[in-house]
Amino acid sequence: MLSKFKRNKHQQHLAQLPKLSQSVADVTMLYTSADFRSTLLKKIAQATQRICIVALYLENDDGGRDVLTALYEAKQARPELDVSVFVDWHRAQRGRIGVAKGATNADWYCEMASRYPAISLPIYGIPVNTREALGVLHLKGFIIDDAVLYSGASINDVYLHQHDKYRYDRYQLIRNPKLADAMFVWIEHHLKNAEAVHRLDQHERPKSPEIKNETRQFRQDLRGFDYQVQNESGNEELAVTPLVGLGKRSLLNKTIYHLMPCAEQKLILCTPYFNLPAILVRNIIGLLRQGKQVEIIVGDKTANDFYIPPDQPFKIIGALPYLYEINLRRFLSRLQYYLNSGQLTVRLWKDGENSYHLKGMWVDNEWMLITGNNLNPRAWRLDLENAILIHDPLEQLTEQREHELALIRRHTTTVKHFRDLESIADYPVKVRKLIRRLRRIRIDRLISRIL
Repeated sequence: MLSKFKRNKHQQHLAQLPKLSQSVADVTMLYTSADFRSTLLKKIAQATQRICIVALYLENDDGGRDVLTALYEAKQARPELDVSVFVDWHRAQRGRIGVAKGATNADWYCEMASRYPAISLPIYGIPVNTREALGVLHLKGFIIDDAVLYSGASINDVYLHQHDKYRYDRYQLIRNPKLADAMFVWIEHHLKNAEAVHRLDQHERPKSPEIKNETRQFRQDLRGFDYQVQNESGNEELAVTPLVGLGKRSLLNKTIYHLMPCAEQKLILCTPYFNLPAILVRNIIGLLRQGKQVEIIVGDKTANDFYIPPDQPFKIIGALPYLYEINLRRFLSRLQYYLNSGQLTVRLWKDGENSYHLKGMWVDNEWMLITGNNLNPRAWRLDLENAILIHDPLEQLTEQREHELALIRRHTTTVKHFRDLESIADYPVKVRKLIRRLRRIRIDRLISRIL
């Protein structure tokens, strides 16, 4: 059990974070991926000053084409608009995992630039590490004028529910000029002007090995760059704090760590890939031992974006959802007592063939963390992540918060016993053989750190 001194230490960290005053009327939670798409396109069309899109990827499909075309049309209609896009350098120059090689997103960016030769709309590739497996641009947030449209989603058909399937995420629209400025200035100073960063909408660009040294220095520099925010709010009013981080000692990771033990009644946690860092598992166990409530909402393995149905050709990447389920089953087997008592609630999300991509935390009715951080070892150590921490001591956002959680829970089932989850013996033959082979050579531990 945490001592009073340590509890105060956790609370003190949150109290000392710089906070920006936030009007409750300027916080809007969107509840579906279709709402997210329509709001994004509407905001782009209405922008008057700036549009800054940051995402892991902007895909060459119907959803992505709609967004990039909207950006060009907005710039064409209002040439004074400052429009820029930032995506992961490596991801933009390869195809999807498991898909045959073909034209890349970067090729498409160049094609669009040639289609609009009179318009300058830079698309920057951010190399967070020399290899994609060792770190990607996982920064989130679309800055449009004085608002931030924040989600863990990237830009493609499934994230935007362009057709039949959707990938479920969280979506928040926060109008706050100082929040938007802080995030925009950080991008301008630390991403746009870095030596390792190059345009992807131009054919002439270096190969990744040619910028290896610049990329290493860039990664080292990113570890020391936090958002610059002047504290202007007390701890008794609605406020927001933007957080950014790379590496396990980042301010973002420290805040996630300190946030969890501050729960007086209940912690709610969402993650699509159940692979929590050990330090966060210890936090959860500590809360349970203190008699606090913990609710974890995670995607069913079939709602994982890497899941391959048994009737389709199996690829190695398709083993990942099963590895995550193994982690969850092992975790619950240790904590079955708390499942039995009802103190620990674990929900599996599944809605047909749609997928689940929610992340974030709710602490009592006071704190909400909106983030793209998957709360896994990769996010903790390798990827460039960010978040917005909302402090709501007067519980002004309770109605929106409860509605969002009710919708998240709608397509979930509650795990009553760890044996409710399949074991390795229940998996398809190819999956079972691969997992056992990985375990023999202990490579599953490496995989859990980088995926």
